[in-house]
Amino acid sequence: MKIFAETDRIILREITLEDAPSMFKMDADPEVHKYLGNKPFKDISESEENIRFIRQQYEENGIGRWAVIDKETKTFVGWGGLKFITVPINDRNHFYEVGYRFLKEHWGKGYATESAKASLKYAFEEMNLETVYAMAHGENAGSRHALQKSGLKITGHFDHEGIKCDWFEISKEDWLKI
Repeated sequence: MKIFAETDRIILREITLEDAPSMFKMDADPEVHKYLGNKPFKDISESEENIRFIRQQYEENGIGRWAVIDKETKTFVGWGGLKFITVPINDRNHFYEVGYRFLKEHWGKGYATESAKASLKYAFEEMNLETVYAMAHGENAGSRHALQKSGLKITGHFDHEGIKCDWFEISKEDWLKI
């Protein structure tokens, strides 16, 4: 199992089907999906399908979301990392996005910022990308704060599937200044 990034507290590794029970617990929680269109998962098969989709992205794009593992407890706390977006969003297409999602019991522990920073380091040092983007529901103060603490800046606002979102960007040049 490939490890993509590591910090003092977390490991970011490839997601596998063994992560399905934890992914399902996370994605079945209505509070986790509050800013994601309110469509919590109803069955573990949805998590398994999502994991297969992510693993397909590894093969097709060389990148996809990663499992975030707490080093001390060795437990899955959520997912984070990069995704290559191949559909138009906010008048852009074919770009890399940093994102994350965590089990509710792990909110407020800094995992979002930590995984985003590790993902940006990977994006700029390993993949040699010029720019990374992100988006967050305009009312999701926690996510917006984590992205800003990671160095991304709000550069616009847009409507995504009926949700008012903030658009974030960071260039390699700006990341090197952090």
